[in-house]
Amino acid sequence: MSSVANPQRLIVLLAALVAFGPLSIDMYLPSLPLIAQDLQAPESSIQLTISAFLIGLFIGMLFYGPLSDKYGRRRLLLGGITLYLVASIGCMLATSAEWLIAARFLQALGAAAASVLARAIVRDLFPLNEAARVLSLMHLVTMIATLVAPLVGGYLIMISDWRSLFVVLFIFAAIVLLASAWKIPETHHGDSRRASVLAVFQAYLRIGLQPVAIGYILCMSLTFAGMFAYITASPFVYIEYFGVSPQSYAWLFSLNIGGVIVLVSLNARYVGRFGTQKLLLAGASLAAFSGLLLTFAGITEIGGLPLIVVALLGFVSVTGVLGANCMASLLSRYPEQAGAAAGLAVACQFGLGALASSIASTLHDGTALPMALIIGLTGCGSLAALALTRRSAA
Repeated sequence: MSSVANPQRLIVLLAALVAFGPLSIDMYLPSLPLIAQDLQAPESSIQLTISAFLIGLFIGMLFYGPLSDKYGRRRLLLGGITLYLVASIGCMLATSAEWLIAARFLQALGAAAASVLARAIVRDLFPLNEAARVLSLMHLVTMIATLVAPLVGGYLIMISDWRSLFVVLFIFAAIVLLASAWKIPETHHGDSRRASVLAVFQAYLRIGLQPVAIGYILCMSLTFAGMFAYITASPFVYIEYFGVSPQSYAWLFSLNIGGVIVLVSLNARYVGRFGTQKLLLAGASLAAFSGLLLTFAGITEIGGLPLIVVALLGFVSVTGVLGANCMASLLSRYPEQAGAAAGLAVACQFGLGALASSIASTLHDGTALPMALIIGLTGCGSLAALALTRRSAA
């Protein structure tokens, strides 16, 4: 455990680090159709900028987590944010879909350091019983920022063009880099720092062979994947299929983020009373039910846009509860390999997110059905994964 004087004061900054991924995606969602027009590229190619970002996060997280167990968190964190800044300039200057896809991939490699190392730092600084609460509070702050992001993006493209979105992300990253360099000390001084590079990466094998660990990782990752199928497909489903405006889409997107904020706030307040397991069961059950309801709406077209909005609200709202409680439960099992455990879990989140995003792009047919089917499968899969943790732990 690190000896930082008052780690509670770092929660907002740690939340800003976790927010790199969501902000980098959510802010430019309303502009996806506009980017396709401006770069004269197919919609499917522009959707791949999301997939490329998720793949970059996946690869980066696999390396940052275990390497931080050996070399420490601070240097890797600052280096990753610096890479993000350079790649953001590349995004601003993109003149083709291929250029933008490549720049987004590099941007994600930088963002991965912030996302995974913030969670590892939580395990360094806070005792086990505080971890779920702190992760929930971090997620709450992140979601408040994410709530604003699509609204800012929607109105920015009204007064400027889509490139201005990356200017804003550059400024955000520069502020966080300065704050991290000033406020975050080295927090990891454990035994893994004396291990070889090969040994720290072997932690993935030890963790991956544990059924309980696999269950927690899949429970949080599958709902995350479903959310990214929604993120990838919803601009085209809402704006083109249902005919809503980009600004109205931003408000509908923000409704789901508002649901996340409400449930994460309740989780932070009641996790001490009810425990992580009861809240995980309630959350995974809601994800499965909402996914099935959305699948019904997509297949039958009964209920139209209102039923789809309600089903998505239930599914997306619970992702924060599952993420915080699964992560806290997982990290409690591997205190000395917190970087590797967090890296594997978050990498799987974004890896499955990239897969679901790519499938949503490939199956895109102008209707809500592909998105609905993917979310229905991931919601039911999340509940099944939680059942795996309970059987294995028995």
